[in-house]
Amino acid sequence: MTRLDGKVALVTGAGRGIGRAVAIELARRGARVVVNYCHRAAEADATVHVIQAAGGEALSVQADVSSAAGAENLIRATVSAFSTIDILVNNAGTTRDRLLMQMKDEDWDAVIQTNLRGVYHCCRAAIRPMLRARQGGRIINISSVSGLVGQVGQTNYSASKAGVIGFTYALAREVGSRRITVNAVAPGYVATELTQDLAEDVKEALLKLTPLGRYGTAEDVAQAVAFLASDGASFITGVTLRVDGGLGIGS
Repeated sequence: MTRLDGKVALVTGAGRGIGRAVAIELARRGARVVVNYCHRAAEADATVHVIQAAGGEALSVQADVSSAAGAENLIRATVSAFSTIDILVNNAGTTRDRLLMQMKDEDWDAVIQTNLRGVYHCCRAAIRPMLRARQGGRIINISSVSGLVGQVGQTNYSASKAGVIGFTYALAREVGSRRITVNAVAPGYVATELTQDLAEDVKEALLKLTPLGRYGTAEDVAQAVAFLASDGASFITGVTLRVDGGLGIGS
């Protein structure tokens, strides 16, 4: 297991699902972890408790990353608590699935604001202390296979996640000379609270299209994120790592 001892990691939206699994995995590898949440303090505190019970170091910080002030306060709290930030995992996300003809402006805006604008705010705020430290850094943005192939009823979500991928590539070019790597992880269907409202026929169709023949787990994604956060991935930047059981083959 690749260790992350001495590293400071911030995971947005880490109270549940993929974010929770990522926070726990990074802590298991030795990182000190900031568990970000927006509304559900109890879930974030539960994630922190799991980490601390296993001998790790973590704290929860409330912030709405869809706003510039929220993201800046979050980065400031991270640096205040642990003196630096080495790893940023942009996981916070939301869905408001609806066919385009039925979609309301607020459904579009809410998804873009959190899923794409949140990544922009957090990256912009985190890069400053990373540059000051002159120790490099790791940024991992959680996208989705939906951002590569699209999904019916998810024009807003697919657009936001495709945007994250393009953003990742551009930023990787901007900060590569400073030893900051920027990569995206694109999960396929992972059984979390975010995906539980999908219709059963959609879930079955996705399973049939997945060559490995099973749904993904949050822990599958967490392992990929931990690798990209490690020294073993120091020469990997500007890539999208699909963790989808083959769902997006050819995309």
